[in-house]
Amino acid sequence: METVKVKFIHDQTSANPKYKGFFHGVRQIVQEQGLRGTYQGLTATVLKQGSNQAIRFSVMTFLKNWYKGDNPNKPINPLVTGTFGAIAGAASVFGNTPLDVIKTRMQGLEAHKYKSTLDCAVKIMKHEGPLAFYKGTIPRLGRVCLDVAIVFIIYEEVVKVLNAVWKTD
Repeated sequence: METVKVKFIHDQTSANPKYKGFFHGVRQIVQEQGLRGTYQGLTATVLKQGSNQAIRFSVMTFLKNWYKGDNPNKPINPLVTGTFGAIAGAASVFGNTPLDVIKTRMQGLEAHKYKSTLDCAVKIMKHEGPLAFYKGTIPRLGRVCLDVAIVFIIYEEVVKVLNAVWKTD
């Protein structure tokens, strides 16, 4: 779905969009590139998503432990949780944007230019330089920080409710 989404976005921003809807677009991709065309960028996507969550949860756990100090039962209010979530989101953006750029290139309409995830990374570095790996960082920061803050607030509040209903100790 991620590959199809990226191809659709690139198609809709092109001068002559060729996909007339979801099913037509998927059918066109499969006819032109085979089933492989729907899986382009899979390695980069797995690397990006895996490291993304690892960064977010590591930063969030570190901040919560720092905040609680010597008192593991110290409550954390939702505003603090949201702030920590936003920081975790920002850390994931800075840690993951290079992989996200590679993933997007591997999944776009120009994906045929690349032999592999590594080839894509090498070509970006060679032809565009290291700053190209951080294209789109600022807009992504705004979206991700808010998203992660909200997700962690909801997660922590749901855990509080569940712990009150089902004692797990």
